[in-house]
Amino acid sequence: MADAEDLVGEIESLEAKLAEAKTAITRRFIGQERVVDLTLAALLCGGHALLIGLPGLGKTRLVETLSTVMGLAGNRVQFTPDLMPADILGSEVLETGADGSRAFKFIPGPIFCQLLMADEINRASPRTQSALLQAMQEKAVTVAGETRALEAPFHVLATQNPIEQEGTYPLPEAQLDRFLVQVDVAYPERGTEKDILLATTGAEEAEAYQVFDGPTLIAAQQLLRRMPVGDTVVETILDLVRAFRPSDPSAPERVREVVAWGPGPRAAQALMLTVRARALLQGRLAPSMEDVVALARPVLVHRMALTFSARARGEDLGALIEEIANGLLRSEAAA
Repeated sequence: MADAEDLVGEIESLEAKLAEAKTAITRRFIGQERVVDLTLAALLCGGHALLIGLPGLGKTRLVETLSTVMGLAGNRVQFTPDLMPADILGSEVLETGADGSRAFKFIPGPIFCQLLMADEINRASPRTQSALLQAMQEKAVTVAGETRALEAPFHVLATQNPIEQEGTYPLPEAQLDRFLVQVDVAYPERGTEKDILLATTGAEEAEAYQVFDGPTLIAAQQLLRRMPVGDTVVETILDLVRAFRPSDPSAPERVREVVAWGPGPRAAQALMLTVRARALLQGRLAPSMEDVVALARPVLVHRMALTFSARARGEDLGALIEEIANGLLRSEAAA
């Protein structure tokens, strides 16, 4: 009983700290509460986020603000076609000492930070994109045969422009699967856009302030994994993920018709973590089935693909995910 009471106290304390962090973030990144919640959820889960939106919607501003509020040392890399892996990871250079001796010295690249912004990640070649694979999964990089650990916590927030695709290299499935969530950044509503105009075109702009730091964020990530998840929620996650695998007997006929390949176990793991994060951000002690439905699209949409014929017909993968997820919630409620 005492352990349960301690856990409740820790969760409530973290919820208050997260509310303060959201207040600090919205001083500079106005509106777009869902975008803020999803990005914060990715950090709370120890994962990475892929931000997709048109230029000028505040993606870079959000990442810079998060770096300040979460107290993380951040770096930004602008991905371009001529960017090389060494430009991200670092390289060894031959150094001559005062006594004339020579030795190789490792010069760390910008990936040696706690929060890396990979701006327009799909503009770099596959060779350069692959430089992030080991870092995102194993939190380490190997250069010249030596593996070097990255400082904890380590997170990648990458951006993509969904319109301008000329001269880009689509991310491979293995790399997409390493992003915990895909965050779609849409145009702001009229009232929000008015607030943005007034807040950013005056003589002074509001400044974000630090709420978390590295050790505090790591403690929050560990606490999140101790949050209880009910059997109903676990079963709903399994039902949802397996429903989008065309070869699974439980997959609906519509999924078998339009989905080429579905999400793997990492998607279920991502849902197990993000539903807890959403509950925390909304001031609840445990996740519900509504959390599963709300996070189905951002967790699954980049881990699936439509068939060629479905794409030709203009099928919307995100809409399909929401349709199946809401149908699953209704059937669970009816049962």
